[in-house]
Amino acid sequence: MLCAGGGAFAVASDGAEDQPVVRQVLESVVALPFADQLKTLDLHAFNLYRTETTRANDTVESLLSRAGVADAQALGFLRSNDAFRTRVLGAAGRNVTVEVNDSHELQRLTARWATGEDATFKRLTIEKSATGQFVSRIEMAPMVAAARMASATVRSSLFAAADEAGIPDSIIIQLVEIFGSDIDFHRALKSGDRLNVVYEALEADGEPLRTGRILSAEFVNKGKAHQAMWFQEAGRKGGYYTLDGKSLETSFLASPMEFSRVTSGFAMRMHPIHNTWKAHLGVDYGAATGTPVRTVGDGVVEFAGQQNGFGNVVIIKHNSSAETLYAHLSRIDVRKGQKVNIGERVGAVGATGWATGPHLHFEFRVDGAQRDPVQMAKHSVSVPLSAAARPEFDRLARSMGAQLAAAGSTTAVARAN
Repeated sequence: MLCAGGGAFAVASDGAEDQPVVRQVLESVVALPFADQLKTLDLHAFNLYRTETTRANDTVESLLSRAGVADAQALGFLRSNDAFRTRVLGAAGRNVTVEVNDSHELQRLTARWATGEDATFKRLTIEKSATGQFVSRIEMAPMVAAARMASATVRSSLFAAADEAGIPDSIIIQLVEIFGSDIDFHRALKSGDRLNVVYEALEADGEPLRTGRILSAEFVNKGKAHQAMWFQEAGRKGGYYTLDGKSLETSFLASPMEFSRVTSGFAMRMHPIHNTWKAHLGVDYGAATGTPVRTVGDGVVEFAGQQNGFGNVVIIKHNSSAETLYAHLSRIDVRKGQKVNIGERVGAVGATGWATGPHLHFEFRVDGAQRDPVQMAKHSVSVPLSAAARPEFDRLARSMGAQLAAAGSTTAVARAN
């Protein structure tokens, strides 16, 4: 380092007298005998840290075993600690951090959870005191808002890619809603599709406990990049826009259910009851009985009742020409003549009528003719940005574009390594 510094200084200075004097010092070092080295290492104590996530079927023993804790005293204390058993062990998905000594004896255990809708959390700490006994305490503290970046590549499914990248399910649901009118997530996903996302998170001691909305996102499907960012103009409702300022708001949702497995697309299919080929001008969504079904747009309930092979049916009139049908419902939650808003629950998935299993049959009709629901969802109701808001939007768009690029490049480097 001294040589490098001297070289840099010499370039900047014309005076030789300003150059530092470099001296080389040689010193003989004699290593300790091997036996003494082992003795010194034996005297060194160290602690290990590990974080595990609670599972639905966890016991105190199973959780401590995964965390690498072998401590009968700690086992007995945790079994009798009400806060640990009810708030930590009784809730799947909790992160539990343990600190153990080199004999795998518990020194400290920490767990955190959100308290409700406000931005606070509770922290449970169980640690060994100076007397060698375990003590516990619960503290309340404010969560800290932060923006998180993540990136993933689809190999088998979108949710599998998200799991691998540590992206919460709620963020994936939002992503599908944002791009659902441009990408058919049920039928058009390909291996190699990529996503980059920046989203809000509320953190407790650096651990994300709650997620908010997506701030910006990019999804590359079949080589085509789709980008979006959240923006709220003063005095207006916020929404998602492309980075060049085009609103992504639409008149209709792309799907009557949150992202789920589709059993039959908008195409010809073998009818499961009649065993003959016929036009299946709708989309079947496979889901468990009771899964909520929502209206894809504002409208008025035109029909709510039974209809032959469709079983329990709801039909919603959206305007003079467009209507949607929701069939095979196990439950109907609206009545004829009722006004409904986009995204409002109208019923639940079932297997009524001519159905081989629980699923939702969904149709989008225009002037009585069935249309592809995904194509109909592309009808925009966008409100253009005002001239006054444009400079702020462009500034934010540049920032969001840079963050999305950073998320993608970070993942690319990680894959290369």
